[in-house]
Amino acid sequence: MVSFALERLSCVTHFVSLASINQSLFFTCYCPSATYDVNLFNAYTLTFQLPLDQGGGEGKAMYIDAEGTFRPQRLLQIAERFGLDGPDVLDNVAYARAYNTDHQSRLLLEAASMMVETRFALMIVDSATALYRTDFSGRGELSARQMHLAKFLRSLQKLADEFGVAVVITNQVVAQVDGSAMFAGPQIKPIGGNIMAHASTTRLALRKGRGDERICKVISSPCLAEAEARFQIAAEGVTDVKD
Repeated sequence: MVSFALERLSCVTHFVSLASINQSLFFTCYCPSATYDVNLFNAYTLTFQLPLDQGGGEGKAMYIDAEGTFRPQRLLQIAERFGLDGPDVLDNVAYARAYNTDHQSRLLLEAASMMVETRFALMIVDSATALYRTDFSGRGELSARQMHLAKFLRSLQKLADEFGVAVVITNQVVAQVDGSAMFAGPQIKPIGGNIMAHASTTRLALRKGRGDERICKVISSPCLAEAEARFQIAAEGVTDVKD
């Protein structure tokens, strides 16, 4: 039987300033699978635990994992970089694995009950759309999928507004095949359509650079100018690019 309880785990730097991810804001990151790296979101779960004067959120982090990519051992490695106690860092992360879209929505109810009890600064959903691609297939289910997704995103926004948490969600992409792709190469677009776009306060696109380098582009934001920034994936997590 699938448990709907969020489990307690006991066992960034400068690509976008953490100060820009304010309370109640809704961030969406999308990228091709070859570019995706969970290290970025592992770093978020840790840095949001830092005090406000260190650029953190001074609260706990919540992680809903729809793809099975979360690795707590990476948090321990990143914690060493910040001089933090690994077990304490894990105790400040609430984690749940989502197995279908209804389960994913039910987890938000559990999340709300936990936020009433203690201070959370961040919620990550990775990925918000993965399960919708498997639970709803074909054009015949497109309308039902979009309605379900819209309800889920509204619930997320309500959590952000009521409890003052920053929400960071990842989105998958699909190849856009048309005549221009023959000359400019394959184009990609985030799935979810306008529902995903309108639900997000800020949208970020990630792509792969050279080696371990990643490039983050601000697509739209009310508080960030359109720009690109480079960061690097290293053993200690997300770092500045070493030129």
